[in-house]
Amino acid sequence: MRITGGRSKGRLLSTLKGLDIRPSSDKIRETIFNIIGQDTRGAKILDLFAGTGSLGIEALSRGAISALFVDKSQQAIKLIKKNLKLADYESSGYTIKKDLKKGLPLRHPFLNNKMDLVFIDPPYGKGYIPPVLEQLSNCGLLSANSVVVAESSKNEIIPEDLGRLKLFDTRIYGETKLEIYHYEEL
Repeated sequence: MRITGGRSKGRLLSTLKGLDIRPSSDKIRETIFNIIGQDTRGAKILDLFAGTGSLGIEALSRGAISALFVDKSQQAIKLIKKNLKLADYESSGYTIKKDLKKGLPLRHPFLNNKMDLVFIDPPYGKGYIPPVLEQLSNCGLLSANSVVVAESSKNEIIPEDLGRLKLFDTRIYGETKLEIYHYEEL
């Protein structure tokens, strides 16, 4: 697995075999940034169900100023920290171990600021995305320019609009479906 764009393009990241992590493929990550734009300069990133951290690290490589990686697995958190070090983003990336089925870590100091870009890449077929989208829509964490990218199985049904999150684009690649939402302020 490699970083596909930005300052660290081509740098290899680690993954763990046998761990219940399904990292986004290089092609999927390239596609995401082709849709939302290559330049994430100045953005604050939230990478949920982060796994290897590859999505947030891609955003850091493209100019994001900081990223919070959330995963329930201690092995995943260790892997994300390793990948942040490999990509030279240790000072820009933060991790938190949390089971997102119990809600977002809204009390974390990193989340005192509005997030510009959120990645949601949970295990496929578990129904995790709609409740997370609903909480993101209502918790005051997003601003008018925020983008939320949800990655799921092509067979999963996710609402087009959830509160203030409005579906902007959907793409299917093999078994993977990408859904891009924009946040609309009232």
